[in-house]
Formats: sequence, C-alpha cells, structure tokens
Amino acid sequence: MAEARENLDHLTVNTIRTLCMDAVQRANSGHPGAPMGLAPVAYVLFKRFLKHNPKNPSWIDRDRFVLSGGHASSLLYSLLYLFGYGLKLEDLKDFRQWGSKTPGHPEFGHTPGVETTTGPLGQGVANAVGMAIAERHLAARFNMEDEELINHHTYAMCGDGDLMEGVSMEAVSLAGHLGLGKLILIYDDNAITIEGGTDIAFTENVRAKFEAMNWHVVEVADGNDLEEIQKAIQAGKDAVARPTLVKVSTHIAYGSPNKQDTSDAHGSPLGDEEIRLVKEFYGVPSDKTFFVPEEVLENCRKAINFGQGFEDLWQEIFDGYKTEHPDKAGQFVDAVSGFLTQGWDANIPVFKVEDGAVATRAASGKVLNAIAENLPVLMGGSADLAPSNKTYLTNASVFQKDAWEGRNIRFGVREHAMGAIMSGMYLHSGIRPYGGTFLVFADYMRGAIRVASLMKLPVIYVFTHDSVAVGEDGPTHQPVEHLASLRAIPGLTVIRPADANETAYAWKQALITMDSPTALILSRQKLPTLDVDHRDGDFQYGAYTVKDPGKRPDLLLLASGSEVHICVEAAQILEREHKITASVVSMPSWELFERAPAPYRERILPSNVTKRLAVEAGITMGWHKYVGMNGKIIGIEKFGASAPGGTVLKEYGFSPENIVKNALDLVKE
Repeated sequence: MAEARENLDHLTVNTIRTLCMDAVQRANSGHPGAPMGLAPVAYVLFKRFLKHNPKNPSWIDRDRFVLSGGHASSLLYSLLYLFGYGLKLEDLKDFRQWGSKTPGHPEFGHTPGVETTTGPLGQGVANAVGMAIAERHLAARFNMEDEELINHHTYAMCGDGDLMEGVSMEAVSLAGHLGLGKLILIYDDNAITIEGGTDIAFTENVRAKFEAMNWHVVEVADGNDLEEIQKAIQAGKDAVARPTLVKVSTHIAYGSPNKQDTSDAHGSPLGDEEIRLVKEFYGVPSDKTFFVPEEVLENCRKAINFGQGFEDLWQEIFDGYKTEHPDKAGQFVDAVSGFLTQGWDANIPVFKVEDGAVATRAASGKVLNAIAENLPVLMGGSADLAPSNKTYLTNASVFQKDAWEGRNIRFGVREHAMGAIMSGMYLHSGIRPYGGTFLVFADYMRGAIRVASLMKLPVIYVFTHDSVAVGEDGPTHQPVEHLASLRAIPGLTVIRPADANETAYAWKQALITMDSPTALILSRQKLPTLDVDHRDGDFQYGAYTVKDPGKRPDLLLLASGSEVHICVEAAQILEREHKITASVVSMPSWELFERAPAPYRERILPSNVTKRLAVEAGITMGWHKYVGMNGKIIGIEKFGASAPGGTVLKEYGFSPENIVKNALDLVKE
C-alpha cells in the first residue's frame, strides 16, 4: 500500500511537471524550469497541507497560497486544474493566449484560485505578509475560546529573485518583528537566475539572514524528497511564535539532460526533442502532450470532497456562533463581505469658514478618526510618519506581536512593503486598509500601487506634504512630478482636496469606491475653508465651481488643492480692479471628472469659454487637455528649493498677483 501511494505521488508530481513543460512549449513562451523543480513541494503542499475548498475558492477560512515568483504560473495553473478549481485541460493548452484563463503571470480575479496578481518579484511575499496580518487581526477580533472562525495559514512560494528585491526584505523584516507564526515562506533555492548562477550577485547566508530577522528556518536538502518536504512544512506549522522559511534545494528544469541547472531553462521553452528526453527520464509517455493519467486526476480531485468537508465543519461552527454571539456574527459578515457598517459616516465633521484655516492632512486625521469610530474594519498606519500624516487612530490600540486586536500598524520605514502589505490585507478580506507617507515617497510605493490598481483593490493611500510648500526640507522632500506620475496609473483615483471639507468628501469617496485604489493628496500647510454651500452633490464628479460670477465668464481659473483658494483671491482682484469676470473651478480629481456625465462636464468647463488658466504646484503635464489651445498653465517644471513654504510658493509664482498677471495676459491675447 505504501509503495503504491509513493508511486502515485511521484506519478502526480511528474504529471504536474509535464503539464507545465507542454503548456510553455505550446505557447512558445514562458518559464518551464522553476515549475519542474518546484512540482514536488507544490504537490505536497496542495495534497497534504492546504486547507481549501476548490469549489469555493473564496471561503473565508481557507489557507492562502501565494506564488510570488509569478513567472512560474504554469505550475499554479496545473495545480488548479488537477485539484478541481474549474480550469480545464483546454485552459492549459491556451496558456499565455488572448482571452485565456491562464495568462503569463497569475492575475487576481481572472483565474479561480489565484489569490493575488504576481510577477514583479518580491511583491507576492509582501502580499502574503498582509494576508497573515489580516488573519491574526480577525482571529483576535472574532474568535471565541471554543468557536474559531479564523484559523488558517498563509503559504507563499518564492525564489532567489524574490529575496533579492528590497520589497520582500522590508516585508520579511516586519513579519519577523510581528511574530506572524501562521506565515510559511517556501524558498526555491535553485541557485539560478536569468543571467547565470546566483553566485554572480547573491552570496549571502539566507538562513542566517532570516534567523536574524526573527524567523524560524527549516532546510530541505533534496527538493525531490516528498517526506522531507512534508516534515519541513509541518515544522513550520509547529513553530507558532515565528514565521517560517522552508529553504528547499531544487534543480531548475529537473530531469532535462541538457538544461537542468542552467539559466537556459529559466525563461524559454525546452524544445520538442528536450521534452521527449525529459519525459523518458520521468517514465511517462514521450509521444503524448498534456497527458493526465486517470489515477492522477482521481488522486488530486479528492481535494474537492475534503474541501467541502472543511467548509461544512466551519459552517457548523459559524451557525453556533450566530446563535451565541449574534452581534459579533453580524460584524463578522459585514467585515468579510466588505459592507460599510450602517452609520459609518455619521460622525464625519463639517468644517466652518469661521473656524479658520486647517491643513488638509490635519483635517484628514480628524475625518479618519471620526469614521474609524463607526467602521471597525478600517485598519492601517504609516511608514514611520503617523504624527505628520495624521494617520493614527486615537481610540484604537497598536497591532503588535500577541496584541493582534490593534488597528494601528507600525509599518516602519518600509514604504514599498507597506503598499504591498495593504494589498494583501484587503485580498484576505475583512480589512479596509490605509497607509500613509509623504507624497514624495510615493515613488518608493509605485510598484505596489500599480499592481493594486491592476487588481482594482480599494485600498487608500494617504499622501501628505503634497508640494513645494513643504518648505525648508528642500527639493529632496518637495514633490513636483508625483501628481502627474500617479494620475498616469490606469485605474487609480487621485484626489487632491482644496480644504478641510473637500478632505471629508475625499475620504467618503474613497470608502464608497470598491473597484479602484484611491490616493489622497494632502497639504502640510494650513488652507482656508472655502465658502461654498453646494459641493455635496458635485464633489463626486471630481470638479465643481467654487466661484461663479453668475454669467458667462471672461475666463476660467482651474486648480486643485492648495492653489484653489489663491485662484479665488485672484478672481476677486480681477473683478474688483480690472472688471474681468472669472469662474474658479476646483478640480480635486481628474479621474472622477472624466467619468462624470458629459452635460455636467460641459457645465463646469463650458466649451464657449476658451480663455483658461490652470494653476497647480506641480509639473504641468496633463493640464493641457483642460485648458486647450488658447489656455495657459502656471506650474513647476523644475525641482523645488529650501526655504519657508510660503516663500517657495511665492517665488515659484503661486500668488494672487502672478495669477492676475497671467490672466490679464491671457484675456488680452
């Protein structure tokens, strides 16, 4: 019996390998080497450890599996097919083809069973850390002594390339500090990169490095030894106080007589003749492609019944939980379904003109805390800048090791990891994450923001210190090109509010948006509260008139953020001293405005008013589509300077006087 099981196990592993080889060969594109080496550990994980229900990939208490090295996607697709996630053999044959369910790198929401979009190396590791954070927090919040709704592991598979990336090391460091014992990272140590052996650039002691970062490390000397792999993963599960690295020595393109252990096998098909030789080595039919023995399919598809059993048992626990703890059960359903708790926006403050000027970062902090009182899924923090970003929840504790119930996360100076961890937290479900830093450091997060936007995740980025008004810290800390850079990311909603009330609307818009991330762009300096009484219905469209002359204006003044109130002052001077009427338009979000109905856009930017002047303390890129051929832009096409913020703004032309001068020149043309 044991021998038969062992033979079936090895036949299944080799079937996984040949499916991967055949998919890459048929596509004439892809990465066969890593899947061939990783097939044994992937099989052991899916067959012997993973708590999952293939017929319900979104079951909340499933184990999560992240393939951080997304180039090995053929491995994941083969597993999803064999274990019954709904993929068909035809889907494997359509690998990397137009419209297929099996794209070149795994895409969240596109293929059942894919937990996150991976490919940019290292980010999957950080996503997994976010998932592990969410698991611990929800367990602390909802589990009762005899009724555990949340109790699962997060497994991530990575390679040498992942561990060279800074984002993964940021995340690994934080995970070790937090003691995320239900996180297990499987490291494919095959000693090969695209350019050659890893020793050309990567000679560090990985074990010692992880142990220094408070990780438990287990090594597997032979990546083909299924029993040793099983023991290692189990050791990781047993090490409940620390995350575990399972370091597995594998052979890239295992079994290939001419390409095993070479960089040639990393990112190109093996070729028909080489595949024939490999299949002969494996002892499988060399004249067949996409061959799956019936006993292999039967072996893997047992996961369907086991998975349903896992979920049924959980459902029994939850049914009892609903009876014993109805209020908490309702909160749990709200959390994992993504519902905004009824009354979540009841306490959002309204700011009055007479209360004086308020920095939008400060207004954001007040709004955030008001919402957090009624929205317990709101959880986040800052990359070591909470006092400046105003992102700390004053009525919540800190999420730390053995204090999992906290909602304030100390990300440390780890911007890229923070962005990717936030994505993982949301992907897990049950958390609505936010994270803050200075706008200039959005560059460090850009990779994570881009992938979050690709996945349409409604995470919220709080970017403060939004312009050269940062002042004395100088050009290294004064964002100039960053607004344009963020606006260039497809699907990302960028909102730069002009005052405290716009900031409140921005938070509301961010939270009701469920199909894209939002970047809030907030000022360091205080801004006056605008005297406008009609923006509640208009803000959702991304732009509205804050000063309306009541007739066809001579020109339009367009601005966002801190430049709006300066334009209002300039418009008053133009009318009072030069008898020129100007309509002032606040444009906090281009993305929202572009989605607004055409009649609304025409009302705000009437086509018969061609004299238009845009004002924004950043590069002018993008404003041309709003000012047109007859318009002008006051912006910044160079880096900033060190001086008090007000001085820098004035020297760069952001004053009522300079706006008036440019407006007069424009009207005279």
